[in-house]
Amino acid sequence: MKFIPIAFLLLFFGLGHVNAQSYTSDNIWTQEELDNANTARNTDYLNEEEKKIIFYMNLARTDGQKFFNTFFQDFANAYNIDMQRYSNYDDLKVNRKDKYYRGLEQDLREIKGLPLFSPDETLTWIAQQHAKDLSKNNKAGHNSSDGRTVKDRISKFYPRRAMAENLAFGFSKGLANVCMLLLDKNVPDLGHRKTILGTGYNLSLVGVNIKTHPGYRYCAVIDFISAPAAR
Repeated sequence: MKFIPIAFLLLFFGLGHVNAQSYTSDNIWTQEELDNANTARNTDYLNEEEKKIIFYMNLARTDGQKFFNTFFQDFANAYNIDMQRYSNYDDLKVNRKDKYYRGLEQDLREIKGLPLFSPDETLTWIAQQHAKDLSKNNKAGHNSSDGRTVKDRISKFYPRRAMAENLAFGFSKGLANVCMLLLDKNVPDLGHRKTILGTGYNLSLVGVNIKTHPGYRYCAVIDFISAPAAR
């Protein structure tokens, strides 16, 4: 049996439980850091794993090196053990010698104290509708089944904003989705990683939905928009 996780990114301008490791003192998260990153804690329109997508993206932006040394390593260890049951394990595993892993380590080393993402209810509804469409029609892509693009879907509610969309398939857990998008294995332009860690387009609000998918078990839709222009 083979398992194939996939991810897609589009950008416009206008696993089970993970066990914590024993960390060194340099890699211990303070309660303040954890609380600050948990910007979705009080939302009633996101489930716990959807809230965790925002939480872990924010932790990566808070201290990239610490995130790589803690939560990403926890994920990679658990994921590699889980993937051993598939015949294409060598293709699936997080390979600590390949360029995507080493590149992520380098990129996260440069990340410290970036602005955090906050949840947005309308953007979450937009993400939910696309996830529902992908699930219903067994699709995997940014365009809706009726031909609408990301720009079509988001600009109807948020005109003249920078926007982006990350799609990940195969994972129900927030940490797994974030880590795989950051790793961006076999994505030459590293678009998912750049969206999560970038600051160039002032992306600050996010909408998230995780839904079951007939072809890939689960799909996660993460939509991003920039903050409103200053008046």
